[in-house]
Amino acid sequence: MKLTLIGNGNMAQALLRGLVKDYEIEVISRDEKKLSQIKQEYPEISVKRLNENNENIEGKNILFCVKPYALESVSLRLSGKANTIYSVLAGTKIDTLKKHLSANHYIRTMPNIAASYNASMTSITGDKEVKNDAIEIFSKIGDTLWVNTENELDIATAIAGSGPAYLAIIAEALADGGVKAGLERSHCMKLVAGLFTSAAYLLKHNHPALIKDQVTSPGGTTAAGLAALEENKVRDAMIKAVEAAYQKAYELGQK
Repeated sequence: MKLTLIGNGNMAQALLRGLVKDYEIEVISRDEKKLSQIKQEYPEISVKRLNENNENIEGKNILFCVKPYALESVSLRLSGKANTIYSVLAGTKIDTLKKHLSANHYIRTMPNIAASYNASMTSITGDKEVKNDAIEIFSKIGDTLWVNTENELDIATAIAGSGPAYLAIIAEALADGGVKAGLERSHCMKLVAGLFTSAAYLLKHNHPALIKDQVTSPGGTTAAGLAALEENKVRDAMIKAVEAAYQKAYELGQK
């Protein structure tokens, strides 16, 4: 299958790195400099500048990776009816996509930037006729989860789409804590990276509460650390972060 990727931002480039080994990729973008850089890194792919003349997307499978605010301006430069639109535009409803882009099928999806390393957690919804195709494509860049409604996708976006930023703050804070206590930063960063890898494996096989209980001994170091987290309302802050991100996705969908 040939995939036409429209856009050149961080997510577009993450998808490109994750999919280029398995698919014939064409990249279309308005930024000639970035296109040149992409072509230099991936000489085997086709790149094309999106200009004022209409770009014909007839029959193509489109990975639509522009910012939500750019949907209208980019769509004005496209003509023809695509086979399937795979949109990664946060909060942008399928009904909105249909007003700007013509296609036989529409899929909304939200990967995260770990797609670059084939480790994304990608949520998908849309036309069930192409459900299997969508899952196959995005399974090439990591795990996938099909949800039944667009509202569920917006909630999933707030967790797995935005989540790498939340976890990055936690990782940075853990390392800073180690440095404050007296450990060399490079050692702290290696420990934190290993910790996240270990935690990912544990979470695939255990409920978070069970992991917490297994690590926490009576009167021990972990219990002291957990008490400090509860005192500073870390759990509450994470819940509110997901709520805020979901609310923002909802607001984008209303525009």
